[in-house]
Amino acid sequence: MSMEPGKTIVGFVGLGVMGQSMAGHILNAGYELHVYTRTKNKADNIISKGAVWKETVSELSSKCDVIITIVGFPADVEDVYLVGDGILNHAGKGTVVIDMTTSIPDLAVKIYEQAKEKGIESLDAPVSGGDLGAQNASLSIMVGGDKKTFDKVSPLFEVMGKNIVLQGKAGAGQHTKMANQIAIAAGMVAVCESIAYAKKSGLDPETVLKSIGSGAAGSWSLNNLGPRMIAQNFEPGFYIKHFIKDMNIAATSSNRLGLETPGLDLALSLYKKMAENGFENDGTQALFKLFQ
Repeated sequence: MSMEPGKTIVGFVGLGVMGQSMAGHILNAGYELHVYTRTKNKADNIISKGAVWKETVSELSSKCDVIITIVGFPADVEDVYLVGDGILNHAGKGTVVIDMTTSIPDLAVKIYEQAKEKGIESLDAPVSGGDLGAQNASLSIMVGGDKKTFDKVSPLFEVMGKNIVLQGKAGAGQHTKMANQIAIAAGMVAVCESIAYAKKSGLDPETVLKSIGSGAAGSWSLNNLGPRMIAQNFEPGFYIKHFIKDMNIAATSSNRLGLETPGLDLALSLYKKMAENGFENDGTQALFKLFQ
């Protein structure tokens, strides 16, 4: 099966902060796009641009050559793939399914194995880069699964992202995303502390960022979310509730591997405090509220 626009029908399930932009790039590249999301009005914009609405996951699954999903939580992934109405019970042989949700590595393996039994090819392909990466089609895409499937759908990945790496067999994409989230977790605490220190010591934090953002302290979080913290802009590029979900998966997975993660544990405890205070729908940069 060729993955050329005009010849491939792509299904997209989940039109949240990330999915909305990612699906838009696929449509703009000339693919016939069928969409489903739980809250139908989130699809209004993309339908107005030419996407085809499907009333159920099963209806979408039976019509598409490739199905991409990016939903909220592992439980949502199970619902979308494994239940009676789910993708694996309705997609035809030879369909490729790509879960881009950040989810549990073991669940990615389970979906891969059940898909294989039905003649369906499966990849786990979580992403990093936040709302800006999704909008600019510059996401990092971390992939687990078979190389032949990866090679086949690479044209679609290239429409959504820039840094696209096959990390290994099924589940490897999710394990890579966990390594990514562990690095971000303690880093977010450090960014908050750094900017809070700059403010407390009487400096202009924006000017401080000019010095430290391009030095050894520089990071994506410092340079992209630091300015949002300073501006008190806590709108979600990535929801706190979803970051807590990711960190919980990472903590459970680390535990299973016999790895201690004190930085992750600290970040998780602080973000849980944010959720308890009612900020779970803020962006991850809202952690800064704890430091002011």
